[in-house]
Amino acid sequence: MVAHDLSPLESADIDMTVPDAEDPVFALHRGGKMAVSSTVELRDATDLSMAYTPGVARVCEAIAADPQLAHDYTWVSNTVAVVTDGTAVLGLGDIGPAASMPVMEGKAVLFKQFGGVDAVPIALDTTDVDEIVETVARLAPSFGGINLEDIAAPRCFEIERRLIERLDIPVFHDDQHGTAVVTLAALINAARLTDRDLDELKVVISGAGAAGVAIAKILRAAGVRKISVVDRSGVLVPERDDLTETKRWLADFCAPWASAGSCADALVGADVFIGVSGGTVPESAVAQMADDAIVFAMANPHPEVHPDVARRHARVVATGRSDFPNQINNVLVFPGIFRGALDVRATAISESMKLAAATALADLVGDEVREDYVIPSPFDPRVAQVVARAVTDTARREGLARRPY
Repeated sequence: MVAHDLSPLESADIDMTVPDAEDPVFALHRGGKMAVSSTVELRDATDLSMAYTPGVARVCEAIAADPQLAHDYTWVSNTVAVVTDGTAVLGLGDIGPAASMPVMEGKAVLFKQFGGVDAVPIALDTTDVDEIVETVARLAPSFGGINLEDIAAPRCFEIERRLIERLDIPVFHDDQHGTAVVTLAALINAARLTDRDLDELKVVISGAGAAGVAIAKILRAAGVRKISVVDRSGVLVPERDDLTETKRWLADFCAPWASAGSCADALVGADVFIGVSGGTVPESAVAQMADDAIVFAMANPHPEVHPDVARRHARVVATGRSDFPNQINNVLVFPGIFRGALDVRATAISESMKLAAATALADLVGDEVREDYVIPSPFDPRVAQVVARAVTDTARREGLARRPY
């Protein structure tokens, strides 16, 4: 028998399209990673008459008279829909709804494990914006929140915007905002460690997709003023005539400090590199960054620059991988954000809630901050609690909580 672990899965000599009976990953996934279980026992006819007919009719009539009671007497108050169209799945791209299901199930498992939130994976067989919005809106009465997942840009922006406008429950595109919140938390501590203020940092973001846009927004909201976003053609500047609507907005919004040029050009003298696009950043470009540079190479499974290489020139290095220090992982925030939002029956997840979550996450590290510890571990039992508390406190302060106590 051949022993397997996660690392050989990245080897070129393994055909990952063929299930391997000896591979523990396939063994773990057989039959799916989740199931529905009852929270009540049906021991006799009395139990049955209360859980179902005739007793259940009394609860239905009460909810019909006051729909908000659904949050008290059904699973709605603790359940989130994890919705995808399978067009931007992890590092795999557009693999379709069926192939996305193992990831959506995994997301649901993370919700339960780290936030105590029940989640239902829903993979939609459409990429049409109108159809996705209409389908999710019609499903919404069954859930207390909507987590959009692995939907390609730029459609993800419009889908999220339209659902937020239409629904009175939290709608959250984790690929955008979860990534942004964790990135900001790590950057707060990296700046603290290197004795910098956020408004002094020269930041280069590689990638103008969902994550890049959200990171740029939250960094600006947190006080970062010098941001240059780059795509495959170089720095996004207003003078470029090849920009999409989203990229042109980014070019105007960020007021880039770097002039037109490549990513390597922008990194000369930069304090921070944030990679959310894949591709490769040469070591020579990292070497041209400022002293005490900060490198967040977050592409998975292959960071834009290998951490061992980045450490030769940067003081703080983070990735999206679990086998290196400083893992910038969305699981640090989305369970806690939804936990907090559900606890107060929030009508939305605001920008202030995201900022509060990032600050709370950064504060968990506090004075213990060091080069290999700018962000907590996902297994730190305090994480979801402090994020949830920051979200609930902010929701109440902003008047977004339907449960103010």
